[in-house]
Amino acid sequence: MITGPTWSQKLRDEIGKAVIGQDAVVERLLVALLANGHVLLEGMPGLAKTLLVKSLGTALGVQFERIQFTPDLLPSDVVGTMIFSPKDGAFTAHRGPIFANLVLADEINRAPAKVQSALLEAMQERQVTIGGQTHLLPRPFFVMATQNPIEQEGTYPLPEAQTDRFLFKLIVDYPSLAEEGTMMQRWGQVTRQPALTAVASGDELLQLRQSVDVVHVSPAVQGYILALVRATRTLAEPVAGGKRLLTFGASPRASLALLQAGRALAWLRGLDFVSPALIQDIAPDILRHRLGLTYEAEAEEMSTDKIIADVIANTVVPVGANP
Repeated sequence: MITGPTWSQKLRDEIGKAVIGQDAVVERLLVALLANGHVLLEGMPGLAKTLLVKSLGTALGVQFERIQFTPDLLPSDVVGTMIFSPKDGAFTAHRGPIFANLVLADEINRAPAKVQSALLEAMQERQVTIGGQTHLLPRPFFVMATQNPIEQEGTYPLPEAQTDRFLFKLIVDYPSLAEEGTMMQRWGQVTRQPALTAVASGDELLQLRQSVDVVHVSPAVQGYILALVRATRTLAEPVAGGKRLLTFGASPRASLALLQAGRALAWLRGLDFVSPALIQDIAPDILRHRLGLTYEAEAEEMSTDKIIADVIANTVVPVGANP
């Protein structure tokens, strides 16, 4: 029987042949795989976001497709289109790159809204419509998107309806001095580029989800999840003589995401129950893209991460939530 730490370590070791550091991000990506969720990666250029997702697809042994989002991209370039055959005068569906197990939407905020919305049905329903016909996407299916936080010209910010469909929004930071030095030593020559092999499979992943589903979540922990999510909505309510920090709080998807991701994180770490500490650990990555800051909060240089930290600090852990 495969355990969470064993499965996690073999994937980490293989990904580590191509990507140095980013241990926390890699763990979150594995959690997303187990929780059947999509991921939005945000970070400066050159931080190996694309390489990380590609390496994950190779190590997992699934079909990987990369879509470079540009302003001139069309929805048919993503999902596919109908092709006319002169021989028999019939139209047949030509499937786009979305028909893969792991799809990388690179620089997703560079494509216009009509292209971004083409992902909505695929991300939520795991199916697309081409020429009026519905086509199921392969299982497992994940969308992992990247975006650059500093470039504003020529970009189209993702609407709330789409960002809410991502399980995580992960911030990819710069490597440490030691990690960057290791990169120079390991890949300073063109001939030493890493070659990865598959150490897992999509079918194995689908089976492992059954182990994740039986991880225990006590009623007290479920209540704690609801308290955290509903506390963000309280901050969006009008305050007499005061100021609101949020224009909107987290949706019910956030509650489900905390529950599912909490189970997956517990299983990866070899636990058979979800504790409040795990929920606190994973909450920023789940909530940061589901909160809308008011102009007053932005003027005071508040961040969603700071608000989430305050919510966690001010929410009482229910009695009995810790075994």
